[in-house]
Amino acid sequence: MSKQKKQVQYPITDISVLGPGRGIALGLQHVFTLFASTVLVPILTGLDVGVALITSGIGTLLFHFITQGKVPAYLGSSFSFIAPVIMAGELYGLEYARGGIIVAGIIYLIFAWLISVFGVEKIVRFFPPIVTGPIIIVISMTLAPNAINMASQDWLLSMVTLATIIGVAMFAKGFFKIVPVIIGLGVGYILAAVLGRIDYTPIVQAAWIGVPNFSLPKFNIGAIMIVAPIALTTIVEHIGDVLAMSGVVKRDLAKDPGLSRTLMGDGVATSFAALIGGPANTTYSQNTGVVALTQVWDPKVMRIAAVMTIMIGLIPKLNAFTSTIPKPVIGGAVIVLFGMIASIGARTLVDNRVNFSVTRNMIIAAVILVFGLGGAVIPIKIGLVEIKLVGMALAAIVGIILNIILPHDKEEEAEKSAA
Repeated sequence: MSKQKKQVQYPITDISVLGPGRGIALGLQHVFTLFASTVLVPILTGLDVGVALITSGIGTLLFHFITQGKVPAYLGSSFSFIAPVIMAGELYGLEYARGGIIVAGIIYLIFAWLISVFGVEKIVRFFPPIVTGPIIIVISMTLAPNAINMASQDWLLSMVTLATIIGVAMFAKGFFKIVPVIIGLGVGYILAAVLGRIDYTPIVQAAWIGVPNFSLPKFNIGAIMIVAPIALTTIVEHIGDVLAMSGVVKRDLAKDPGLSRTLMGDGVATSFAALIGGPANTTYSQNTGVVALTQVWDPKVMRIAAVMTIMIGLIPKLNAFTSTIPKPVIGGAVIVLFGMIASIGARTLVDNRVNFSVTRNMIIAAVILVFGLGGAVIPIKIGLVEIKLVGMALAAIVGIILNIILPHDKEEEAEKSAA
């Protein structure tokens, strides 16, 4: 009698049912997804790429330890700190800029403590679906230009990659269905190789084993005042990311393991990274997109990805190989991944039956979207220090304020009573 094949049940909350080989492949998929963004930050700021990769992996493992292994999130280099790190680096030196990043991580810890004292409910009530839905959409759409910029460098490579990912996600069966990104990147890479669009020089020149340039930070009040206040805006981004992930896995992560733990994990990872020479860390939306696309919710996948990323940081040859993936190939992949985040935001609004015939809801959503996507910048000057609120953080702050001060319409109250 022939044995029937065991069908994979979605969502997958325990990858042990897939076997170790497939678990490694799932982790590798996340590595490819995060790699370009994680190395771009140190390239732009002048920090060491190898250190950034290692601190990204270790930071993710620290985050998972602090959050009791309950959140399928990956922490990579934060784009929000690029401008202040460059500015502080030019004025005082990168070691002093990293001192400012350590203080930013401490601000996370203070905020986490406040939540643990006053309760998560008092924080989460400022983030109803009418605020979080548009914020999640803004998270996605602010990343969209990066995807198009990479993809437009070679539309053939990017569109073949994108088409492969969509085709695999829609029509593949079994294990192949949950690794569409890695298959898409593989097809795109092979096509680029056939067309002669890959430079293998970095792989040839790189050593097999090497130690990146670890270094200690220094502290200066001027550098701290430039870099550390950015934490006040990235904390809002963090909350948006956690709420987005909650929407993906259909669990209230803000309550279990709790925002206090996720903020603490982010803060510890950020301070640790700066302590040994890396950039600030943050939860990565593109990896959330992979979780949504594949329906693999097991956080162990992220820990596998973290270990792989640390290994890449210690193996220059492997690091060089991943760096040869053409940007258009990565661009084709992140088009769908960034778009998935926007879909999650839209689903948040639909699932919670947000009524857009209510004037209050229309105003809040409209203002969040325009501030978030319109390129608005509001400078706040405190003495000689100027903090600029931009993009998603600005949109989130404005949306939260509007939700507090705008009165609820009678029609909305009647609707709530009827429900």
